Amino acid sequence: MKVPCICRNQETGFRKRWFLAVFMAVSVVFSAGIAMGSGAEVKGWVPTDTYRVMNFAVLAIVLFFLLRKPASQALDARIKGIKDHLSELAGRKKDAEKELAEYNAKLLLLDQETEKIVAEYVKQGNEAKTRILREAESAAGKLEEQAQRNIEQEFKRAKIWLQEDIIEKALIKAQEIVKQKITDEDQNRLVDEYLKKVVA
Repeated sequence: MKVPCICRNQETGFRKRWFLAVFMAVSVVFSAGIAMGSGAEVKGWVPTDTYRVMNFAVLAIVLFFLLRKPASQALDARIKGIKDHLSELAGRKKDAEKELAEYNAKLLLLDQETEKIVAEYVKQGNEAKTRILREAESAAGKLEEQAQRNIEQEFKRAKIWLQEDIIEKALIKAQEIVKQKITDEDQNRLVDEYLKKVVA
């Protein structure tokens, strides 16, 4: 979460003031140590030590009053920023859980939809199989009928051919028989009968 600019400015100001206060306190303590160490022989408590302690106390009190409000504001802003960040994270967590539940529901629906699609394809496949078998049976029946008609036609042709062949052979045989058994008188009589029919 992004902390508002005011909080960052306050936090930066607080850090600067805190750094300044610590730097001044260290400087006072360091200068006091140098001053104490520079004296030849210091015995006991000297009046300048009292002034130094008083200066340090005044500096500490001034720093405390100067830094109390900004430090409190910076800490409050930081706490508020952390709370906002936590509440935003909690909201994101709820959104993520809601989205996860939606995806799980979609996955469940997807599984059900997949099963429906597979069942539909199986049903269509069975229907296509039945239709193809029915069409194949129909085509086989038509082919069988056509073959039967072809066989009957071939049989009729063969029968006609046989009849014609038999008639032709019978005529040849009859001619041979007639040639053998007919006499000249029979031929004359047949010619006379034919001429009578033509004239009449």
